[in-house]
Amino acid sequence: METRAHHVLIGLFTIFVFILAILFALWAANWASNRSWDTYQVVFKEAVTGLGTGGIVQYNGISVGEVQNLTLDPDDPRRVIALIRLRAGTPVKIDTKAKLAFIGLTGVAQIQLSGGLPESPRLLPKPGQRYPVIETQPSALQNVAEAASDIVERVRLILSDQNIARLSGALDDLHQLTTTLSGEKQDIAVLLKNLRDASGQLNQVLGKANGSLDTLDSKVINELPPIMTKLDRTLTALESASKNADSILGGNREAIASFSQNGLTQVGPTLTDLRSLIRDLRRVATKLDNNPGGYITGRTRPEEFDKK
Repeated sequence: METRAHHVLIGLFTIFVFILAILFALWAANWASNRSWDTYQVVFKEAVTGLGTGGIVQYNGISVGEVQNLTLDPDDPRRVIALIRLRAGTPVKIDTKAKLAFIGLTGVAQIQLSGGLPESPRLLPKPGQRYPVIETQPSALQNVAEAASDIVERVRLILSDQNIARLSGALDDLHQLTTTLSGEKQDIAVLLKNLRDASGQLNQVLGKANGSLDTLDSKVINELPPIMTKLDRTLTALESASKNADSILGGNREAIASFSQNGLTQVGPTLTDLRSLIRDLRRVATKLDNNPGGYITGRTRPEEFDKK
């Protein structure tokens, strides 16, 4: 009995050691696996239709990891939190961006990483974060959806009731105008003919005017050299006269100065005497005209006898 009991204990111990070895191997494998992967979070602000757990993560077209989990943000259900793991050593920088990309026409989505300058530092978790968070940018599908929504909104504004009413009024006015013009075809034809005739006459007048201007230009050009020659001679004569006047003034500067100081002071009394002399001469002339003989002999003219 004792021998059988010892065998049971040895067997149980062997099984226990074997289980511990398996558990240690699993822990070591998991630890080694975790050491070869880096975990990041990607927060999308759009629907991630077609993306699921195990989805591919590419960096510049190279597969570098996979999607581990997808959850909604408990604080904002409009956002989707994707937990991804990348191979250790993947150069994820602070300016690396993530976006959704779709493979062909199957609708299967994947996460595309791009960007990251060589001099940029590596992306590390911020205080309070368990994993580093990679910033996202809108996908091509989101850009198309936003552009389509904007186009629809603009079309809706263009096709508003007010604009449709204005367009209908403009079409009515155009219809009335075309109807009126169709009833006045003969008058319009006459008006167009008169316009053509007036245009032809205007062209003739312009042709004659151009010919007259050409003739006038040629005459002016032909007469311009003699005129310029005469003008040159006149300017030369004026320049010579100016030089002579300067020389005369220079030679008689003292006499002119003496006259301006002394002679001008005597001009006033002389003019006064001259005015008195003129008045006396006028008086004498008047007396001579009325009674020349009496003025010479000193007698007055006898008064004529008036017969009544």
